[in-house]
Amino acid sequence: MSDANSLDVLIQALRRLPGVGVKSASRMAFHLLQHDREGAQVLSRALQAATGSIRHCAQCHTFTEAEVCATCLDPRRDRSKLCVVETPADQSAVERTGAYKGLYFVLMGKLSPLDGIGPNDIGLKKLFERACDGVVQEVIMATNFTAEGEATAHVISEGLKSRGLKLTRLARGVPAGSELEYVDLGTIAHALVDRR
Repeated sequence: MSDANSLDVLIQALRRLPGVGVKSASRMAFHLLQHDREGAQVLSRALQAATGSIRHCAQCHTFTEAEVCATCLDPRRDRSKLCVVETPADQSAVERTGAYKGLYFVLMGKLSPLDGIGPNDIGLKKLFERACDGVVQEVIMATNFTAEGEATAHVISEGLKSRGLKLTRLARGVPAGSELEYVDLGTIAHALVDRR
């Protein structure tokens, strides 16, 4: 493989990251090769180790190195609450708030018929089994407020509605510290509808 080809392969590999275009990928590649070859080796080893050892939790689908993740194994978690999120990154965001002490189910995506992603692709059967285990009392829909996220939350809610579970959805509205004149109209409308 020629030097130019190796550089092109590196740039194309970096472009696979979300939000990274040709210019950003090129800057990263040139920086690593010119100023931080040791950092490039560390990055390479970390990626190799992560892809070789990280898998999905058998219970909630988040990323873990063990069969079952630390959150699912934690006896201090409230097992009566199950928060449904789209990705491990969403789970991490909820965890960082420190406000939620229940368990999770990570869909690893959202329904998107246009992209060919249906209920089986995001593990809805496994979610329904977990939610109906006799321990879970409340399922909290924490999917994103996009068209696909809303559709996913709706399908899950409809599937669980007849099973005697309390179904809730994350609240949405005007962010704390914001001024109404600068908040988009859709957010204000949802805040009015969901007011308490």
